[in-house]
Amino acid sequence: METQRLIVDNNVDSKKSYSQAVDLLNRGELVAFPTETVYGLGAVATNETAVKKIYAAKGRPSDNPLIVHIGTFDELENYVDNISDKARKCMGAFWPGPLTMIFKVKPNVLAASVTAGLDTVGIRMPNHPVALKLLQKLGKPVAAPSANRSGKPSPTEGIHVEQDLAGKIPMILDGGATGIGVESTVIDLTLETPVILRPGAITKEMFESVIGQVKQPTHIEQKAGAPRAPGMKYTHYAPNAPVYLIEQDEQQVSEAIKELQQQGHKVALLAPQSFEHLNSDWFFTFGDSKQDMAANLFHALRACDLTAADIVLATVTSTDGVGAAIMNRLEKSAGSKWYTKDFQEQ
Repeated sequence: METQRLIVDNNVDSKKSYSQAVDLLNRGELVAFPTETVYGLGAVATNETAVKKIYAAKGRPSDNPLIVHIGTFDELENYVDNISDKARKCMGAFWPGPLTMIFKVKPNVLAASVTAGLDTVGIRMPNHPVALKLLQKLGKPVAAPSANRSGKPSPTEGIHVEQDLAGKIPMILDGGATGIGVESTVIDLTLETPVILRPGAITKEMFESVIGQVKQPTHIEQKAGAPRAPGMKYTHYAPNAPVYLIEQDEQQVSEAIKELQQQGHKVALLAPQSFEHLNSDWFFTFGDSKQDMAANLFHALRACDLTAADIVLATVTSTDGVGAAIMNRLEKSAGSKWYTKDFQEQ
């Protein structure tokens, strides 16, 4: 299969590209497209055959549910049984935006593979002009996980999608680099006290200012049982070389690099710009703020695959605000492995 990557932005007449994308989706094919978080790999969510193509293209486990994307508020009631007051408040505050809400799903409306056997579904309205235009032109719900091979870092540029899925999907709508860089926050609103299932740019503090108390368990606490949202159970975001987490302490990082190199390792370091002078074999900066770190995280992890590094050291951050989302992704990319002085490769 040939994969077309079509540029869509304000400087290009993209009408034909959108028409081609809509035609492909209506024919049961897959189209990758940008959102404000990461690129998504879309199929019409009511078409079981099309949705199964997502799992095949990504190599995604079949018990990992998919998020459904919609382009208008009115569509929501077509797919869910009950929209609570808290849900409506969240929609008013955060949609369109990087927020996925878990609802009770209406029976026999969406493809069975979307919910992976659950009685709930995650739905969001993305805040990206390309995504919204595509969804509104299509007029149908689109199931779309991140447009990468399962387990690899999520794509924040069209070229990342092409690197992972060329030959497996017919089209990529390339709208440039995404803004936020980590996937949407997922919150379960079917519970009396809502629970954040996946942290993202909409933080616990932001929710609590709108709907009151919410719970935010760690990703370790969430791993038991069937995943109710994408990314809860499986190793994610991993480059080819193993990732080890390390405190954001210059002396500790410097000593770790020296020890690893003495053991014969080639070390890639992911850290703030101020760590650039350390003697790692490769250095990729996260930037200096948490917003920069979120935006650059997946790009930095992917960059490691273009090196001969056999160990990746990634500095950590605090879990306040968007830091919870960053640490969630870092811990998953590392499989919760931390560098220690008595290091033995796991």
